[in-house]
Amino acid sequence: MTFIELMTSLIFVAIPLGLALFLKLGLERDILIATVRSIVQLLIIGYILTFVFESDSPVFMLLMILLMIGAATQNIIKKGDGIPGITWMILLTLVTVETLTMGLMLGLGIIPFEPEKVIPISGMVIGNCMVLSLLFLNKFKDEVERSDEVIELILSFGGTPKAAIERSLKSAIRTSMIPTVEAQKTMGLVQLPGMMSGLIIGGADPMEAVLYQLLILFLILTTASISAVMVGYLAYPRLFNQKLQFVGLTYRKGKTT
Repeated sequence: MTFIELMTSLIFVAIPLGLALFLKLGLERDILIATVRSIVQLLIIGYILTFVFESDSPVFMLLMILLMIGAATQNIIKKGDGIPGITWMILLTLVTVETLTMGLMLGLGIIPFEPEKVIPISGMVIGNCMVLSLLFLNKFKDEVERSDEVIELILSFGGTPKAAIERSLKSAIRTSMIPTVEAQKTMGLVQLPGMMSGLIIGGADPMEAVLYQLLILFLILTTASISAVMVGYLAYPRLFNQKLQFVGLTYRKGKTT
């Protein structure tokens, strides 16, 4: 694809922009900002990846992965306001998921230790972990706010913090994992996944594209479970003080419950 063809494809931005203007949705500015940012960010990352791939240096590859983890962490912690220590929890979760999945793939010889393989797959793993963590935090905070009286009641009868918040915690974990599980059920029937489509467009054999896509699906399933569970079980104890009293999501803001 040439830059001229890319500019022509902006027609697909003009359509939603026109609809937003016509219906007065108030999304015009966001659409324009999202379009400009995506163009600038992807062009920059394209040049960076070209340099990293040509250098074939594990140092640059590691720096690229750390950059992705840092950017994902910054995006997630905005949704974790009200949970003390959310930054290190998210950072630990992302590093653990990336280390575990990439360690297994490299250790078992599933993929070679090459920037062209490691960086794109790491991006998918980290990106999915980011989305799942965001889904979990949104649901978990909502569950805690709706169930604060029940939590305090269980504590008043001698229940442990884990017993008091377990229902809300498991509900949030389950809800955050459902989209991943449901999407995997219909994969190949309702849609052709992105990686598979990209490989086919790039000229790869369809069966090879399918095998790589299955690898990514399995990775995403692992990411969904580990990220939600880790963030959840690291976060919930911070909603209780040293006396095992429920302080809720307002603790970080210096308020009392």
